[in-house]
Amino acid sequence: MNNISVLKRLAELPNLSTTELRKKWVEYCQSEPPSFNKTFLVRGLAIRYQELAYGMLPSSDERRLNKLAVEDEEPEQIKLPADRLMPGIKLVREWKGVEHCCTVLDNGFEYLGRRFGSLSAVATAITGTKWNGAVFFKLKKQGQ
Repeated sequence: MNNISVLKRLAELPNLSTTELRKKWVEYCQSEPPSFNKTFLVRGLAIRYQELAYGMLPSSDERRLNKLAVEDEEPEQIKLPADRLMPGIKLVREWKGVEHCCTVLDNGFEYLGRRFGSLSAVATAITGTKWNGAVFFKLKKQGQ
C-alpha cells in the first residue's frame, strides 16, 4: 500500500457499516472481530492498515511508549535512534507556544511543505538559530 491508498482506506472506514467492518477485520487481521462497537472496529482497522503499510514498532519501542503514556509528566525526551526514523513518522515539537510538525521522508524531511535534507535544517528553520535537529526534537539529549 502506498500513502495515497492508505489514506483512502482510512477515510472510507467511518462510512462502512458494522457488518462491512467485521468482514474487513477478518480479511486484514486474520481473526474473528471482537464484539465491540463500530468506533472500536474503525480504530482497530485504521491501526492495522498502517501496520501493514509502514510496519510495526519494535517491541522495545512499544514498551517505552506505553510506559510514557502512563507517566504523569511530559517526558524530557524519547530516545529513538535516527536509523529508526522510518518514512511517514511525524516529529512534533512545541516552540514558543506553536506546535511544529515535521514528517520523515525517504531521503530527508518535510516541514511546512518544504523539503529539508536534515533534521537540523528543519530545527534551524523553526528557531532561526543553529540547532542539532535530534536535540531540538528531543530524540537525544544535548551532548550525546
